[in-house]
Amino acid sequence: MKLIKKIVCRKGAALIISMIFVLIFSALAVSMATMSGTNLQLADNQRKANRSHACAESGLDVLRFWLGRIYMPGTTQPDDRFSYLANFLRDDLTVNGISNIPIAIDANHISIGAGENPVVLYSSPAQYFSAEIQTTSDIDILQMDVIGSAGGIDRTIRVNYNFGTRAHTVFDYGVATKGALNLHGNIEMSGANVELDAGVYIESEDANALEIIGNSSIAGDVHITNPDATVNLQGGQATIGGQTAPEAYDHVFKGVAQTEFPVPEPNYFRHYVQNTYDPNNVLAEYENVIIPAGTDPSFGTVTFRGIVFIEAPNIVTFTGNTTITGIIVGNGDLSDNSGTNQICFTGTVNSYPVTDLPEEFGELRDETGTFLMAPGFSVSFGGNFETLNGAIAANGIEFYGDAGGTIDGSVLNYSGNPMTLSGNSDLFFNRSGTAQMPAGFGPEIILYYVPSSYSEVVL
Repeated sequence: MKLIKKIVCRKGAALIISMIFVLIFSALAVSMATMSGTNLQLADNQRKANRSHACAESGLDVLRFWLGRIYMPGTTQPDDRFSYLANFLRDDLTVNGISNIPIAIDANHISIGAGENPVVLYSSPAQYFSAEIQTTSDIDILQMDVIGSAGGIDRTIRVNYNFGTRAHTVFDYGVATKGALNLHGNIEMSGANVELDAGVYIESEDANALEIIGNSSIAGDVHITNPDATVNLQGGQATIGGQTAPEAYDHVFKGVAQTEFPVPEPNYFRHYVQNTYDPNNVLAEYENVIIPAGTDPSFGTVTFRGIVFIEAPNIVTFTGNTTITGIIVGNGDLSDNSGTNQICFTGTVNSYPVTDLPEEFGELRDETGTFLMAPGFSVSFGGNFETLNGAIAANGIEFYGDAGGTIDGSVLNYSGNPMTLSGNSDLFFNRSGTAQMPAGFGPEIILYYVPSSYSEVVL
């Protein structure tokens, strides 16, 4: 009997223990199933989060491309830069046929793909981005939030863009031309500091970018953007960098990166003009005068103080002793290389800086660094001068005859046509002490992406 009871008791314990193990394993199975479901949900959420982050990154790259195309004149006022940026971005997208990046603009805010119109990256499954660009308390800094969305999950990347200017301009050279440069005769181009003042920059697409014939010389180095350009030196005394051929070619650098030609803004000076030239009442002296379009005047001995504003179309000739304490401005079209508009100096030019003007000329006395700014005009000098007090910029520039003297600034030819120096023109460039950017010009304002500002934020 005792043996039977003992056996029965052991059989009952085994059943109970078995049931316990079944329950434990069932609970483990349920737990593992629950955990698997949770992990699956976590993995799906992580996948959606990664996708939304990738959408934000894609949106950032798209906008970096389009914002990197934005530029504006250097004379754009700080309060006007944001609206200029917004309109440029909208117009640039429209011109290039981009219709899937909708933009809404207000005074201090640009919405890209906002509301019900996000920028779709992938329609199935739905992946898209939107962005907000807004001003900050610092007038030079913009904040951009790019929101990527996927599967109902959003991720936001925040970055800053800074307004800035291009690092280098053609004012780093004595002569800069978009056309070829030809020196014929006894031309000497030198400078107070040869390396800084007497350098030449040529952005011409012509095969023959530089031609020096005769006893002409360029004291500095020559930089040419066209890697296939040719340089033609004729005459045993033709020199570059103080050396004749073949050593002269060591001072010619081809295939250099393009350098910015700042946009001239002649209308920047328009508000200084107070008087109008009357062809029926020619005077010997003028102050802050406008020469109306189509008058085509010819001046003998004349004195100008302040701004000489020449409206296009016009052919203006200075035949005698011309004394200018101020700036000559022409308001032609920067793309006009026809030579229809002309400013011709056939006599002697006496130039003095605006700082020599009387105090009643007010703020004009601060507009330093420019002697002549005439986009759309061809300019020629046939007479001598002691000093031209500032930069010269036009669409076609010629020095001929005995024209020569000191130029306190750079000579910029915006025309793709050749720039010619002939005769006995000796040009001495002295840019020391001049303003970094002459009056009426401005390095193009662009937007700089600031990588160090990158952050992921929760909105």
